[in-house]
Amino acid sequence: MAAEYAQTDQFRGARIHLCELAGLEVRDCEVSGLKIVDCYGSDVYLGGEFGRVVVNDVDVTAYVQAELDRQHPARVLARDAASPDDYRAAWDAVETLWDATLVRARRLPEATLQERVDGEWSFVETQRHLLFASDAWLSNAVLEEAAAYHPLGVPAGGTPPDESTKLGLTLEASPTLDEVLAPRRARMATMRQVVDGLTEADLDRVCRRKPAEFYPARDYVVRHCLKVVLEEEAEHHRYAVRDLDALDADTSRPSR
Repeated sequence: MAAEYAQTDQFRGARIHLCELAGLEVRDCEVSGLKIVDCYGSDVYLGGEFGRVVVNDVDVTAYVQAELDRQHPARVLARDAASPDDYRAAWDAVETLWDATLVRARRLPEATLQERVDGEWSFVETQRHLLFASDAWLSNAVLEEAAAYHPLGVPAGGTPPDESTKLGLTLEASPTLDEVLAPRRARMATMRQVVDGLTEADLDRVCRRKPAEFYPARDYVVRHCLKVVLEEEAEHHRYAVRDLDALDADTSRPSR
């Protein structure tokens, strides 16, 4: 069984030389300044938020961002939202995307929607994470609801388990898609109500709560909180469609 390292700084500033690293996976890590030099291989995959990426001395950052924007225009609407109308337009796009994608997902067996592709969240887990995102950034921070967190929510990877427990989350649960969609649709309906009534004054209001207790202590403005919800929806829709493509391809193969 492969060794696993978690929540350690023992590799900070390390130099790995003449080692066999095929199949190495680095997940939910801080990698600023990471260098991979004079290495060789195939099927190298990078995924995450990178301020600057240079491949063989070519800065590919702008190209990658432009191509992602071209393929997924909703992420542009989410990222660039500034006025109340912008937020409404971005949420319109999010709702439209998920409506179509959920129709597609329901063509697959429930068991397939619970499968992970390359270690990423399953389709159902993605819905659970988006449930948490709306609970934290909308229900708790913006709306200050008394019971903001649904127990089926899943926070970002790397969140300490005890913090999830404090919020009443049951990460070990194995809900069906319909069981997750019931509260998720309710949260989406709440987001619709919020953006429909949004004003400039609303956007500039400083929230009295953090998204969750383990988030940094700073000012959280409504416009930022709502933008996080929009960006989470757009990005995780991209991931979900990518993985549905793989699941569709797998289920279409003839059985032996």
